[in-house]
Amino acid sequence: MAYWLVKSEPFKYSWDQFVKDKQTFWDGVRNYGARNNLKAMKKGDEVFFYHSNEGVEIVGIAKVVKEFYQDPTTEETAWVVVDFKPVKKLKKSVPLSLIKAEKKLANMDLVRLGRLSVQTVKQDEWELVMQMAGEK
Repeated sequence: MAYWLVKSEPFKYSWDQFVKDKQTFWDGVRNYGARNNLKAMKKGDEVFFYHSNEGVEIVGIAKVVKEFYQDPTTEETAWVVVDFKPVKKLKKSVPLSLIKAEKKLANMDLVRLGRLSVQTVKQDEWELVMQMAGEK
């Protein structure tokens, strides 16, 4: 299993809306690096749900339920979507400021590649963020 992080501005699509929807496809990705990460996701992979711009924190965990397919919001074949379902809200959200303050997370994509909307998360990074969230 691999781990990932997806970003969403809460005013556009929040964790609460995601939970209400029960499942969604992740559309609108128009960056090749982020698109390649979507293409690499496998069913069952776990994903941090990150509120960007406001909140600026990891708030929940999602799971990949369907691997990549053509983005239905565009006719351009370069772009794909992945289906996610919410797994759980974190006990404590993990703000970006705490992630940046943790030396062991200095190489995390969230710190290094701040603007990328779909990112990889290494297993040790996942486990540390989960500890920070009071989950382990």
